[in-house]
Amino acid sequence: MSTTAEPTIQDQTTDAARGPGGTAGDPAGRGPGGDSAASGRRPRALWLVLLASALPMFMATLDNLVMTNALPVLHADFGASVEELQWFMNAYTLAFASTILMAVALGDRYGRRTVFVIGIVVFTLSSALAALASDPGQLIAARAAQGFGAAAIMPLSLTLLAGSVSLARRPLAIGIWGGVAGLGVAVGPLIGGAVIEGWSWQAIFWINVPVGVASVVLALLALPNSFGARLRADVVGLLLSGLGLLALVYGIVRGNEAGWDSTEVLAGLIGGGVLLLAFVFWETRASAPLLPLRLFRDRSFSVANIVGFGFSFGAFGSIFILIQFLQVVQGASPFEAALQTSPWTLAPMVVAPLAGIIAPRVGTRTLIVAGLALLGGALFWLTTLLEPGVEYASYVVPFIVAGVGMGLVFAPSATAVLATMAPVDHAKASGTNSMLREVGVALGIAVSTAVFTGAGGELVPDLYTVGAQPAVAVGAAVLLASALVGLLLPSGRRVASPVD
Repeated sequence: MSTTAEPTIQDQTTDAARGPGGTAGDPAGRGPGGDSAASGRRPRALWLVLLASALPMFMATLDNLVMTNALPVLHADFGASVEELQWFMNAYTLAFASTILMAVALGDRYGRRTVFVIGIVVFTLSSALAALASDPGQLIAARAAQGFGAAAIMPLSLTLLAGSVSLARRPLAIGIWGGVAGLGVAVGPLIGGAVIEGWSWQAIFWINVPVGVASVVLALLALPNSFGARLRADVVGLLLSGLGLLALVYGIVRGNEAGWDSTEVLAGLIGGGVLLLAFVFWETRASAPLLPLRLFRDRSFSVANIVGFGFSFGAFGSIFILIQFLQVVQGASPFEAALQTSPWTLAPMVVAPLAGIIAPRVGTRTLIVAGLALLGGALFWLTTLLEPGVEYASYVVPFIVAGVGMGLVFAPSATAVLATMAPVDHAKASGTNSMLREVGVALGIAVSTAVFTGAGGELVPDLYTVGAQPAVAVGAAVLLASALVGLLLPSGRRVASPVD
């Protein structure tokens, strides 16, 4: 569930201006970020550069939420359990979260366009494998491969865009890029619902194949291959963090079925915790750490990341439960469920740009806290309505309130992450924020599902609400707690937005 679009809007503009070793230019003598004009390469039309960089990013963003409406269908087709349904989502999210910073480092070292194209190829091939999956295990593996591909696509897309346009046109290009990213998040459920209802669940993956092929051609034609600081890859950090997250989520997912005191669950929870502690220790000693811990000395950065984690945890864990409620309990088709949740998913497209405009006047802290409070309150409101006999009209207002709350958080939280960061740290800071948000999504889905099944919830109408109400309440509580943490943010008045 890609919540990464906003936090990455500025990160690459500075990083793209550095060549190997953090100095201007690249080995071939090209200008900043491999700028096409400086390299003697004929400048490409802005629309072509935007298409080449934004199309694969839109595809990867779309696939984060496009599966939400397919979950009840997959339950019926595969006989998939609740546990397997959440792995269809979390396999993508965990793979993305654990490798996004490594993808940025590999792009700096071996060429951003090179790694970008490899990411598109991996994403496209794994989409075909997902469409061909004949059992839950195959689909989960394909979704993980998609996540690895998306980890290269998302951050490098903006880096390449920033290095392909002039400074004068860069704000316009980045603004359009951000709009496309937001569109992917908003219309993911709608497109998924329409495709599933009109064709089949396999079609949501098949449509990626022609788009992926076209994206490779466009990237090779329109984007220069730029380089950054050639630092040694932190493979140890990657393994410790990736395996630690996987073990932790596995323990949470298996808790209710295997027993919280079972060997496999305790091994996952304790082993995951030990691996993550080892990761933190290693990052204090690594010469080129995957996650520079010194960044967390900055109060705005630290608090914004805690808030971003809580936002993703509470919001997307609840979405996972609610969008299935509309189908399992209310009897909506996949497309109808997507339309019914559109007041929530589409509202941020209107609210987020307005929040970005007024943030310098009222302050990022005010908007973030208000947004989290509105979203948490809306989810608590929804818990009182999750009954089979409640008409859809009763859900519209809390859906709108939830969407407004999300919109108030997106842009201001991106600003807060980078507000007091030195330009040299923008890429790592933004990548760290993206990683923690995706971890929040994965843990939010895992915990919400554990609460759902622990309370006796099942994928049948009479028992679904039994588990859905406490699961959504947990998400709401996390959001309200995050709002309280957000009060620790600096006011954020008169702070330039991330695209300035």
